[in-house]
Amino acid sequence: MVTHPIPPVYNKESRVLILGSFPSVKSREEGFFYGHPQNRFWKVTAAVFGEEVPTDTASKKAFLLRNHIALWDVIGSCEIDGSSDSSIRNVQVNDISKILSTADIKAIYLNGQKAFQYYQKYLLPVTGREGICLPSTSPANAAWSMSRLEEAWRVILK
Repeated sequence: MVTHPIPPVYNKESRVLILGSFPSVKSREEGFFYGHPQNRFWKVTAAVFGEEVPTDTASKKAFLLRNHIALWDVIGSCEIDGSSDSSIRNVQVNDISKILSTADIKAIYLNGQKAFQYYQKYLLPVTGREGICLPSTSPANAAWSMSRLEEAWRVILK
């Protein structure tokens, strides 16, 4: 069993909640979200907000909070082989109620199909709030170019 080592990023000003599935090996080593250099999360979100790509944990947190984004993952612990979402089993979810009760979250977005599937199965019944599936920023989602990702992710501005 692997436990999620990264606390959520949010404050009372957060308006958008973005949830991934579970952190990659690289993210777990770095101790922060989307730590793999090939993951396009930071490039895509920075482009959407017209900002420089944040490069260290402090600037990433500041970027999220400045843009009213809460960030976490659906899964709190699971069995997983490496970083492969398809290998995830024995899921225990994170309790996102603390984010939802602190911030006036207007929309919940899921980074990729797997995160969306886990949200639908485990968290939607608890929150009663629909999540919106966005295309994954993972390098495994090679079918989506940076420009297509940026266009799809612009919805978080609304």
